[in-house]
Amino acid sequence: MGQKKIATVFILMLFLIMTVLSACSKSDSSNGSEAAGGAASSADGNAGKESITLRLTVWGAPEEVEPYKNVIQKFEAEHTNIKVELQHIAADYDTKLTTMVAGNDVPDIAMMESGSIAYPLAEQGKFYNLQDFLATDSDMNESSLVPNITYSLEPGNVIGIAPGPETFALFYNEDVFKELGIEPPPSKASEAWSWDQFVEVAKQLTLDSNGKNATEDGFDPKNIKQYGLNLPTWWGSYSNFIYSNGGDFVSQDGQSFALNQPEAVEALQKMADLINVHHVSPSPVQAKNIPSTNVALQTKKVAMAIDGQWASSALAKSNFNFNVGVLPVMKEPMTTVVCAMFSIFKSSEHPEEAWELVKALIEPEASIDMIKAGTWMPAARDWYTDETLLAKWTEGLASRPSGYKDAVIDVLLNHSHQTPTGYVKNFNKIMDVVNPALDKVWLGKESAQEAMDSIAAKAQEQVKGRRDIAN
Repeated sequence: MGQKKIATVFILMLFLIMTVLSACSKSDSSNGSEAAGGAASSADGNAGKESITLRLTVWGAPEEVEPYKNVIQKFEAEHTNIKVELQHIAADYDTKLTTMVAGNDVPDIAMMESGSIAYPLAEQGKFYNLQDFLATDSDMNESSLVPNITYSLEPGNVIGIAPGPETFALFYNEDVFKELGIEPPPSKASEAWSWDQFVEVAKQLTLDSNGKNATEDGFDPKNIKQYGLNLPTWWGSYSNFIYSNGGDFVSQDGQSFALNQPEAVEALQKMADLINVHHVSPSPVQAKNIPSTNVALQTKKVAMAIDGQWASSALAKSNFNFNVGVLPVMKEPMTTVVCAMFSIFKSSEHPEEAWELVKALIEPEASIDMIKAGTWMPAARDWYTDETLLAKWTEGLASRPSGYKDAVIDVLLNHSHQTPTGYVKNFNKIMDVVNPALDKVWLGKESAQEAMDSIAAKAQEQVKGRRDIAN
């Protein structure tokens, strides 16, 4: 009887051991990326793994989508058990993606815009916290990325990472400066024009139909053939100067509306004065007749233009001598970083594999053609600090004129500020109140102080705090 008991126990133990081994085998098959510490596997290492599909949703022009296709092809070759479905939504992206999410038709990864649906979805708990991946990944972490390209719902909860930053700079027609014998804008932040210097040069570059500039007697501001500057009046443009002057959209503690405070008001007023006092930049009404930056500079409608570095792409295709200088300074050099992000939905059943795809999408080599063309900039810090990698996308290219490294790259690394959409809660609702008031400022109907004070109470109702501090 004792022998039967021993035999029974032995059989049970053998069964348990085989069950455990089988479970481990299945676990290894479905979670190979975890066993490898999240690192991408070789094609041979994917043999026997569970076949999965990842869905990636993006927007963009056809030439912007092409790099994603190249990334997917390479990614699938390295991860033979993974199929990636690319869903390109060419128009009404936010509306269509919101409808998809509401209907539980959710991609694994989606390109997101910080100023629209990203944060509402994040507040509903729709995204993975990418900080968990950044904290343990040896290939990509916050120190390996350039500043201001991660977006957080709150400190420690990263909802998205940008494939590359975009900053602002001062583009100009070199020939105009030569013809008028004027020294062009400096490219180094340490040599940046003060605001007063900037205004004086802009006046000399602004010519009426009789050839008189804005510093001369008899200048006719109603008949201008060449503006010294084209100054966009959206928040991305004027945020550069609010930050340069020490201002912000909300207070440091996130409790108060701040565009009516002295630093922000001064910056806004000085920008409006370029239009209404100095007559060196077109009003929003006049600007409707000003073509895009590349055409405006080439045709000498304007001599200088404040624009995002993405303008480099169209400028590179234009047949004229353009260059780029650092933005003028109010108190300190500063540029705002704006960019889209990639987020991973919590509904994804394969977050580790989705993370590997996000890494592949952000890898600069994957989109090197777009980077060299001037449309994008790399996300990886070593592509700015390693001379060999830096040369890949800055040397001998029409999109990267002589001032580019100092005026764009150095400023990004050392003098940049996160977009307000990334840290100001309820940003769009605040701006819905602010924008109509600012329209009056740009048109010279009210001072910046009057306009911001007039809507301060209403804007304050929309202030909900900051995402970059613990509330």
